[in-house]
Amino acid sequence: MLQDTIKAQLKGYLATLAHPVVLEASLDDSAPSREMHELLHEVAALSDKVQVSEQGVATRRPSFVIRRADATGQGMAGVTFAAIPMGHEFTSFVLALLQVGGHAPKFSDDVIAQIRAMPGKYAFETYVSLSCQNCPDVVQALNAMSVLNPNIHNTTIDGALFQDEVTARNIMSVPQVYLNGEPFETGRADVEQILAKLDADAPRRMAETLKNVAPFDVLIIGGGPAGASAAVYAARKGVRTGIVVERFGGQVMDTDGIENFISVKETDGPKLSAALEAHVRQYDVDVISSQRAQELFPAAQPGGLHGVALESGAILHARTVIIATGAHWRHLGVPGEEEYRNRGVAYCPHCDGPFYKGKRVAVAGGGNSGVEAAIDLAGIVAHVTLLQRGSHLKADKVLQDKLYSMPNVTVLTEALTTRIEGNGKNVTGLTYRGGDGADHHLDLEGVFVQIGLLPNTGWLKGTVKLSDFGEIVVNDHGATSIPGIFAAGDATTTPYKQIVIAIGDGAKAALSAFDYLIRVPAAGEKHVAAMETAAK
Repeated sequence: MLQDTIKAQLKGYLATLAHPVVLEASLDDSAPSREMHELLHEVAALSDKVQVSEQGVATRRPSFVIRRADATGQGMAGVTFAAIPMGHEFTSFVLALLQVGGHAPKFSDDVIAQIRAMPGKYAFETYVSLSCQNCPDVVQALNAMSVLNPNIHNTTIDGALFQDEVTARNIMSVPQVYLNGEPFETGRADVEQILAKLDADAPRRMAETLKNVAPFDVLIIGGGPAGASAAVYAARKGVRTGIVVERFGGQVMDTDGIENFISVKETDGPKLSAALEAHVRQYDVDVISSQRAQELFPAAQPGGLHGVALESGAILHARTVIIATGAHWRHLGVPGEEEYRNRGVAYCPHCDGPFYKGKRVAVAGGGNSGVEAAIDLAGIVAHVTLLQRGSHLKADKVLQDKLYSMPNVTVLTEALTTRIEGNGKNVTGLTYRGGDGADHHLDLEGVFVQIGLLPNTGWLKGTVKLSDFGEIVVNDHGATSIPGIFAAGDATTTPYKQIVIAIGDGAKAALSAFDYLIRVPAAGEKHVAAMETAAK
């Protein structure tokens, strides 16, 4: 199952195991069990520290537990895969092997201490699809938590293997996490976000740890391509640099294939996001993770300290601020959309497409994202109807040619979606207004919304100047309407929302911030107390 190059790499990793590991499988006579048997034995053949046992007694078959071979220590049976962990989950499998075998998860000391101190029992069930690029973040976080605390257990379940469970729990989007049998989380989440949900006091403690952070020369808000680029360029200038990130990669994490990032022929969102984070952490950058900006307090005078209040309650200060908060998927805003979100209304075809195998779906949006989604879905579902509200598709010609070549795709132009309908449980159809002005109905089981992006700038209203579309107005140096505050990437008026443009934008903003620092003398800090009082 594994290519020779992968085997060679994996053999090197397994040679570093500190403790022997057992892959304890629960199998039956099915084809997926035979496939799992083959994978586990293939991995075990690469190291004498990995053994396979087929004496498992789990009711989910096929599945396997990763445990230490000895009878002591943590991580004995905390990590289970009710899945054949290939595709995006192969990395999750390898990391779990290494961590159960003695490699420490790459968490901060505070996070590790928090996980180990958690009281009670936590049985997580994480439903995934192997084509989902969002799922590994959740799987890897929960698996690592299971290794650190014997009272935590995570089972990763491939929805394609356990369709009865998916149907019974009405799961139509992934990742979908259950805790002790009850719904816990939907969508991507990292370890800090999971801990914050489990521990209501976590935000207050985080705010306390940030309370006495010294002011930055450059503070970047956002960890997407623009923010990461800005952090690298600022740090290379030798100035005190901080970056506030909800998640590295931002919207890029939701992108599957990337084939237009110059000098890299092909990659995907998670890989590029990991590379961005690794590059930032190579420099002396203070990374403030799993935080979201809530309010901006501009300096009282040029050269003074700006303040940024975070949702956790902390306030950070900096002589210059670079806003690179990116954008989020635009919603249709029609009746039924919110009601049936994750129950037939979806926004990620790569993640959720496998749950619509053999069904009829619609894609709303005729740009590159919409047409790419329709092409991907056409290989899975019974039929795709693409609805474009304008008179023609806006996607690149190469994508349109591919779309029109597919026999199970219908393209409707001048079709404005007006309502998503359902039976109270799942989507059953939608209504659209055609070019003739009449309403038309489509019987469907899923609607994928791909109608563009909205800038993440709601928290800035009343401070920097925004365009009519909510974008931050910047000049050709990335400067905003407020001295000392710069912006970059998809949140700004810079045209063409592309990864490569955002990266250049971030570099430009950082260079402009540095130029500001050396040209504008530092002012007094009397207004800092006033900012903190206003934030409270």
